[in-house]
Amino acid sequence: MTTRLRSVVDDLTINLAFYTRLPLACRLIEGSELARASWAAPLAGAIVGLLGAAAYWLARAGQLPPWPAAAIAIAVTLAVTGCLHEDGLADVADALGGTSRERKLEIMRDSRLGTYGASALIASITLRISALASLTTPAAAAIALIVAHMAGRAAIPGFMTLIPRARTEGLSASAGPAPSASATVAAAVGIVALMAGLPLRCALLALVAVAAVLFIMARLSIKHFGGQTGDVLGAVEQCVEIVVLLSAATQMAAAA
Repeated sequence: MTTRLRSVVDDLTINLAFYTRLPLACRLIEGSELARASWAAPLAGAIVGLLGAAAYWLARAGQLPPWPAAAIAIAVTLAVTGCLHEDGLADVADALGGTSRERKLEIMRDSRLGTYGASALIASITLRISALASLTTPAAAAIALIVAHMAGRAAIPGFMTLIPRARTEGLSASAGPAPSASATVAAAVGIVALMAGLPLRCALLALVAVAAVLFIMARLSIKHFGGQTGDVLGAVEQCVEIVVLLSAATQMAAAA
């Protein structure tokens, strides 16, 4: 194996070890190492999406209707990732109910699930299942799921780079900003996945929606937390994943 190929495999392994619960023989990962290898985050997302897509295809092949098949697919992705990003979304939703910046950061550290967090999780899972179920063609659903997971993780390195850290400790702080080259490559991979995987109209809608999500999340994180944290990055992934699936679902709505 060439040195360059070995480097690519190592970076992908680092991302899979962090973003999934797949049984990989990987050493303890340093935050700075994860930031450097973050260009491969969308590739790890592709594997998560592929596993969910396989579950959807098997469920549909077993004559299950779209809704339960979509629920199974989303459940598989939750199991593969260990609900890593869902945890971030829930913590951010709960923290937004805090009364001060310090209190909000404290709430994000609390492992208990509050009402806002539970509601955010219900909304996230429901939106993803319903969007996926609307794509009644197994191939369209599979591609949309893969692309959504790629785009969700492609947005993280750039957000890490552009938005200041809210804390001086924690995973996001130890990782630091992703190198500009890594953030650029990750974003490019995400854009290419959207343009290649979705119909042009859906892809353009998804790009606009993702840009809006990133802008809103940036404003919220700076206003309420003083910057981004690991939980904020998880919430970013979830929001991007949702809007990409919803954008893909507009294909069926337009055809109706």
